[in-house]
Amino acid sequence: MATQVTPRQRAKRFQGETRLGLVRRARRMVRILAETYPDAHCELNFTNPFELLVATVLSAQTTDVRVNMVTPALFAKYPTPEDLAAADPEDVEEVIKSTGFFRAKTKSIIGLSIALRDGFGGEVPRTLKEMVTLPGVGRKTANVVLGNAFDVPGITVDTHFQRLTRRFGWTTETDPVKIEHEVGELVPKSQWTDMSHYLIWHGRRICHARKPACGVCPLASLCPSFGQGPTDPEQAAKLVRTGPFS
Repeated sequence: MATQVTPRQRAKRFQGETRLGLVRRARRMVRILAETYPDAHCELNFTNPFELLVATVLSAQTTDVRVNMVTPALFAKYPTPEDLAAADPEDVEEVIKSTGFFRAKTKSIIGLSIALRDGFGGEVPRTLKEMVTLPGVGRKTANVVLGNAFDVPGITVDTHFQRLTRRFGWTTETDPVKIEHEVGELVPKSQWTDMSHYLIWHGRRICHARKPACGVCPLASLCPSFGQGPTDPEQAAKLVRTGPFS
């Protein structure tokens, strides 16, 4: 009868891991996640880069489900940067109120629309350097748009991505920009956007913040943090979420 490996014993395996070993492990984990979530994609609804840009700004401190409930009405009323740039802030606030922080978000999406109208001919720029000059747009938002609207590889360092990459032992950093650069060196650039989706989907479904479902995790044998959540498969299975993530 095989002896069961404890979480502590499993974590000890990764102490002193070489750089090459880390790269190989990270890439194997990405392959497993790709097989686990073959349909992983951006869960914000959009039909063009402008809509994705606005939706991503609105998604701060709320869920994609909530944003997707709000954006149809917003884009029906203000379909272009020119329309939103000329909007009455109070009207916009009323439409997006349920996303939270609606005054700050209104200021951002009207401001970025004005910047697009006046500085970019009403078109969303296709480079990170230009996109982060827009009001309310940081690297995370820019990478979401670049990767999903323009097929330009980008790493989306949201709260799920930060949590999982530290649990995986891919980084010890807490600064999003440093995490982006460290993880970007482990995985081929061509995989950055897809990898971001895989980790976000895994974080929402299995590798939860408070109690990860370790006992049913496809990455269990490769994860230094195995055992932070229930390792019993039956207990762990009860923690798995399938969405929608409201």
